[in-house]
Amino acid sequence: MKLTSQFLCLALALAQSSPAAEQATVLETKVISQQPQHYHGWPTLLRKRDGTLIVVVSGGRQGHVCPFGRVEWMTSRDEGRTWTFPRTILDTDVDDRDAGALETPKGTLLVTTFTSLAYEKYLGEHLSGKDTHFISATNLPAWSAAHARLTDGQRKAQPGEWLVRSTDRGLSWSPPIRTLVNSPHGPTALADGRLLYVGKELWTEQKRIGACESTDDGLTWKWLAQIPTRPGDSAAGDYHELHAVQANDGRIIAHIRHHGKTNNKETLQTESADGGRTWSEPHGIGVWGYPSHLLKLRDGALLMSYGHRRAPLGNQARVSRDGGRTWSAPLIISSDATSGDLGYPSTVELNDGSLLTVWYEKLKDNANAVLRQAKWTIKK
Repeated sequence: MKLTSQFLCLALALAQSSPAAEQATVLETKVISQQPQHYHGWPTLLRKRDGTLIVVVSGGRQGHVCPFGRVEWMTSRDEGRTWTFPRTILDTDVDDRDAGALETPKGTLLVTTFTSLAYEKYLGEHLSGKDTHFISATNLPAWSAAHARLTDGQRKAQPGEWLVRSTDRGLSWSPPIRTLVNSPHGPTALADGRLLYVGKELWTEQKRIGACESTDDGLTWKWLAQIPTRPGDSAAGDYHELHAVQANDGRIIAHIRHHGKTNNKETLQTESADGGRTWSEPHGIGVWGYPSHLLKLRDGALLMSYGHRRAPLGNQARVSRDGGRTWSAPLIISSDATSGDLGYPSTVELNDGSLLTVWYEKLKDNANAVLRQAKWTIKK
């Protein structure tokens, strides 16, 4: 009996001394897209150093796959309470998809995307009599007309990974610049002034994952390093949609969307201690969900935000207070989704220390996906 009492006292003391688990307190959730006639996908939220918020997104769409995607942006100057009507900053003759954003140390705005011909498969199937949910008799004429804007030869030259630059706060934009790799949320600014783009080659035969760098404010990019794969994994087939952040100790942490046999649909992590020139073998961190957006908070903690396409359907986040070596239990940002057509959340820290996350989601009884945002705090 005495031993049992001592054990209970010790357990109680340990429980009282252990830090409380962190939880998300969601203050508000709302839809911020303003064109209900269009489908919106794969956004990135950016907070500029002057406090202006920017959302870039693939808008103007008829669905998850179509030939109409264009890169749009909206701004907020009141911490996300209101947003401007979207402006189109890039619209090629094929599908412009995932939109990423970065403000460089020099104040230049970079917006990334990739161009895709994925819609061709569904157009061909529909024309051959096969039913596809992406095309109906109503929108077939528009799909066919969009497809006819280019010859077959011109169309095959379109796929690529791109960015556009603005040096006047978004009033004007450069022609598209090739970036060698793509990832949904774009490149990262490093402490030494370089820009690091950790991503995947989409249109090469190898489809490597790795890091590219720019030393001229995003004007040109060169291949820096390939990220290794684990034994049994395939970079081409299993690794997708990376994002990176630099911790206070200088190490770079990158997350990878993974679809291999081991840790299927979990986030993998790789690290670089030499500025992105070499990388560790990717490893699991016990997080089911993807893709991850990484943010360094003002106190130095790291935050990962990611979509969660199984119950509870929605978006989650986790915190690391040791430079990415360990991650907290999940923080629930949203859990009320009705389909898996959602996610790609990205998060910024507001002036008062609260957090704002934006993602895309196809709501119940709505043919088009919308942009939703949540304002939330981390509570201990």
